[in-house]
Order: sequence, then structure tokens, then C-alpha cells
Amino acid sequence: MYFKILCFATLVAVAAAQYGYGHGSAYSSNHISRHDGHPQLVHGHHGHHDYHAHPKYEFEYKVKDPYTGDIKDQHESRDGDHVTGYYSLHQPDGSVRSVHYHGDHHTGFHADVKYDTHHIVPKHHHY
Repeated sequence: MYFKILCFATLVAVAAAQYGYGHGSAYSSNHISRHDGHPQLVHGHHGHHDYHAHPKYEFEYKVKDPYTGDIKDQHESRDGDHVTGYYSLHQPDGSVRSVHYHGDHHTGFHADVKYDTHHIVPKHHHY
């Protein structure tokens, strides 16, 4: 599931960079490292065999487009059923949402969400 989200986010970032949002110094990047173990025979019956490989990966992506205000990044790693990660994004109101999360089969999913609010000071015009 996380891999699908990463692929979709990367595709959106690339499309945005190519089609009209290239003003200024916008960029996007991603990195994926897979370290899956060797497939192990889990069980088999009636001539059918199931295999399981120990899932292990790490990925990150970043998007920064000051023209559109699209600024976000994410890092996630998985080792077996234990997943840890972080993401942040700049919201339209100027605040930054940061989420640190982790989960596994025994404790479930947990997320610590924080908002860093930047006060937007309106400009005063003197006529």
C-alpha cells in the first residue's frame, strides 16, 4: 500500500514539474531501497507452495515548489511487520503539519501529529 502511495505521489510530482509549474526553483526527488530477504517456503499442500520473503525497505520523497506552495516530504522504513515513518507538508493556511508514525502487528498504528503555525501578518497599505 505504501509503495502505491509513493508511486502515485512521485507521478504527480513529475507531472506537476513538467506541465506548467516549473517557475522558480521547484524540484522533486525520491529514493527507494529494498532489502527483502530470500523467499522461504511457508506451507504447501496438494502440490501448491506458498513463499514468504521478509519485507524490508526504506523510501523517501520530497517536493518543493514555491510557486504553487506545494512543499512536502516523507521518509518511511519497514523491517518485517514494523513500520516507522515521518511526513510533513505545508498547508494552505501557512502552518506545517508534521507526523511521526509507527506500527506493527502487536501494537497497531500510532501517529504523533504536530502543527507548527506560522502567523501570517497582513500587509498594511498606506494611501
